[in-house]
Amino acid sequence: MPSDLKTFIKGRGSNSNITGRFEKTESYLDDEFAYEATYENLIQTEVRYETAKSLITSNNSPDVPFKLSINPYRGCEHGCIYCFARPSHAYIDLSPGLDFETKLTAKINAPDVFERELRNVRYQCQPIALGINTDAYQPIEKSLKITQSLLQIAYEYRQPVSLITKSALILRDLPLLEKMVSENLVHVAISITTLDNDLKRKLEPRTASGHTRLNLVKALSERRIPTTVLAAPVIPFVNDHELESIVHQSAEAGAQSAHYIMLRLPHEVAPLFTDWLHTHLPDRAEHVLNRIKDMHAGQLYDSQFGKRMTGDGLYADLIRQRFNITIKKAGLSGKRLTELDCSRFRIPPKSGDQLSLI
Repeated sequence: MPSDLKTFIKGRGSNSNITGRFEKTESYLDDEFAYEATYENLIQTEVRYETAKSLITSNNSPDVPFKLSINPYRGCEHGCIYCFARPSHAYIDLSPGLDFETKLTAKINAPDVFERELRNVRYQCQPIALGINTDAYQPIEKSLKITQSLLQIAYEYRQPVSLITKSALILRDLPLLEKMVSENLVHVAISITTLDNDLKRKLEPRTASGHTRLNLVKALSERRIPTTVLAAPVIPFVNDHELESIVHQSAEAGAQSAHYIMLRLPHEVAPLFTDWLHTHLPDRAEHVLNRIKDMHAGQLYDSQFGKRMTGDGLYADLIRQRFNITIKKAGLSGKRLTELDCSRFRIPPKSGDQLSLI
């Protein structure tokens, strides 16, 4: 794209459809189409439907607080430029760039598959994280209601669930969440990246504002739904100065605990974020990238467990110290929320399970 076209696409995080790492060929837009593509009305969201064969996935990562997870959608219209899940679009022959936020996939049969897997005799109940790879409450959930159906099934089976979101749409399901919390079946984590609306519009264009997310924390806490706040991601010289403010205001809103995660740039996220920096913050782009490299032994990313989410070195230590001091002053816990109750899990009877006695 010519230098005079170095502008951002309104309402989108990425400026390009970067080639996925598995592609053998690359394609480019000519200058005329590139100019046209800067107009939002030519970058429409497309929703595809997938019939999933399985739903519950497992992981053995020692630095994440869950073993099982469910993702009802592929891709995410929120468009967060830093999203660590962007590279997953390369597995389905789509770009981790614009495709990730405009070509979405809904697992339309997810509720049926979820129920089938819960009824499997080999299933052993443990908490399930819902909406980890992409936000389960992204805009298309408003009409498709897949997440809502999954929560209804979870409650019917007394299956514990933890939710993470940055969307106000979660308030739609407050009555159901209140039922679940009465039996210690749900936790919620609200991700807050920035309280600066101008930065938010550039960094995560289709998300709720930071102050709206603080209101989510308040609404959830008032209903005694255990809520933690994730100050994530922390980005050097971009939003790191907001760490204390986010933590203190989260505490005032009623959060029980808080955590932070440093910026992660796996695979295609690194060039996408680099382009974003040079587009929106050209005056400090190299300064930001150099500080990120300082935390990862000269690289933009280190996938090593124990370091990938916190980084290493002097700057990482400084952020850790600032955070620990801040949560102590704010009266928040840096520990995980109390364990959810798996002892209530049950398989409810279904029509046809037992022959009639009449």
